[in-house]
Amino acid sequence: MKKVIVIAYIIFSCIPTFAQFPETVFEKSAGTQTATYLQAIAYYETLQKRFPAISIKKFEATDAGYPLHLVLFSADQSFDPAQWKKNNKAVILINNGIHAGEPDGIDASMILLRDLVTGKIKAPKNVVIGIIPVFNIGGALQRNSFSRVNQNGPEIYGFRGNAQNLNLNRDFTKTDSKNMRGFATIFHFMQPHILMDNHVSDGADYQHVMTLLTSQHNKLGGAPGVYLHDIFEPALYKGMEKKNFPMCPYVNFETANPDKGWLAFYDPPRYSSGYAALFQTIGFVPETHMLKPYKQRVEATYALMQTLIEESSKSADALIANKKEAEKGILSKKQFALNWQIDSSKNDVIHFKGYEAARKKSEVTGMQRLYYDRTKPFERDIKYYNHYKPGLMISAPKAYIISQGWHKVIDILKLNNVKMKRLNKDTIIEVETYRIEDYKSYPRPYESHHKNYDVVTSKAFTKIQFLKGDYVIDCNQLGKRYLVEMLEPMGDDSFFSWNYFDAILQQHEGYSEYRWEDVAAGYIAQHPELKARLEEKKKTDEKFAASASAQLNFIYKNSPYYEPQHLRYPVYRLL
Repeated sequence: MKKVIVIAYIIFSCIPTFAQFPETVFEKSAGTQTATYLQAIAYYETLQKRFPAISIKKFEATDAGYPLHLVLFSADQSFDPAQWKKNNKAVILINNGIHAGEPDGIDASMILLRDLVTGKIKAPKNVVIGIIPVFNIGGALQRNSFSRVNQNGPEIYGFRGNAQNLNLNRDFTKTDSKNMRGFATIFHFMQPHILMDNHVSDGADYQHVMTLLTSQHNKLGGAPGVYLHDIFEPALYKGMEKKNFPMCPYVNFETANPDKGWLAFYDPPRYSSGYAALFQTIGFVPETHMLKPYKQRVEATYALMQTLIEESSKSADALIANKKEAEKGILSKKQFALNWQIDSSKNDVIHFKGYEAARKKSEVTGMQRLYYDRTKPFERDIKYYNHYKPGLMISAPKAYIISQGWHKVIDILKLNNVKMKRLNKDTIIEVETYRIEDYKSYPRPYESHHKNYDVVTSKAFTKIQFLKGDYVIDCNQLGKRYLVEMLEPMGDDSFFSWNYFDAILQQHEGYSEYRWEDVAAGYIAQHPELKARLEEKKKTDEKFAASASAQLNFIYKNSPYYEPQHLRYPVYRLL
């Protein structure tokens, strides 16, 4: 009998249990502190050693010099994406600490993964989970207690900017950081059905601990968009209600008005949810409320991730089928929207729990100031304008051609799994070209760029000499929508908008007027049709008629002496 007891003791003492596993920094501090980057990685490495359902992969070094980690959880210990597809597993990718001063997801994910492997919460067999423990490593290493002045805890936290002082939450398409290069590699390795990117809000005061920003369902489109709006997102709200964390959509304080309703956040591809939609992936951006205690915010983030896993397990077949259908549909799709506008004729209704806004005398300035009166809570059904309609539409070409000299753009395309072929010899090809007729640029830098916008183009068919090694990009591939939105110059977050092609905006060659006078006279003498255009323009434009310089420039820009590369957009369309 004693032998049986001893054997049983040995067996059960070897089974890892929740009680045996060490607490996180967050738990040890009773919810007042967050793990450092190194503490988080060490915790996951300890988990990996003890639980075969966890695997950690390292990716390229970030701007801070440390590698980006991906922690994978798979109940059947399968860590091969090809096997996931074969076994019909829904794939979730969770990103934490993109703003390192918003660490709620960092701590919640550590606890969640431990609870999955120790059996405290049920681990679904048809869902694979990937967690980026800390995305903004450079920001996480800049720990302080002051940069998040609006935020209630933790005691010490990271900084918003990364090691380049970039806001990585604007870097998903421009890809200035090594962090984002690593993220793109992870994203296309996993090919997730759902991306969750954990944040903390700024802005108004209200009762909700958790708010949620979602890939705009109209922009996501197809079967995933319909399923997201009609079934999956409502299920998340119900699940959080049951866990005593009633949610509302992200409170965009610039447009939110409880009396008139508010607009859903517009998420172009620079943001994670907009980027995910380019690849038919549903994106969620949880935003816990900054003024709630840190412990409560982490618990709410845990609850939402748990709910997401539960609902993904229930909906795995639908999520997989919808993504497949959308990927198939994207190949035959011909028209794409480059921007979107709110559809004010449609709205949803949401239940909002707020506090009455009021005014009182400021103790600082002596003038009237805004405050939210927590003695006057309210609950109200409000209009939520959550429907967008396409703005500028563009027809996708059969293929794009880009010369090998634009290697920064080519590298980003490759990171995003774009398939390309190279010309095997110098070739003259007739292509459709854009000319940049007008544009505006931000007067001050925005995330290290003077972003271009309000772009106006004209089109023409031109025979171009391409060189051996230039790239031909067939649009008949899964990245078709990404290609169109990134390579069309009018796109919200296109490469042109982020200044990758600004070199074409500068004219490199010119003339001395005294020399050009003689050459121009000879040229228009040989080309009477240009002389006639010059005279006609002088008749209709008084300012032009009074300017010798303008007339000389007109002749120059309509002659072969003017460089064709100036203002000619260097991505060409094969129709």
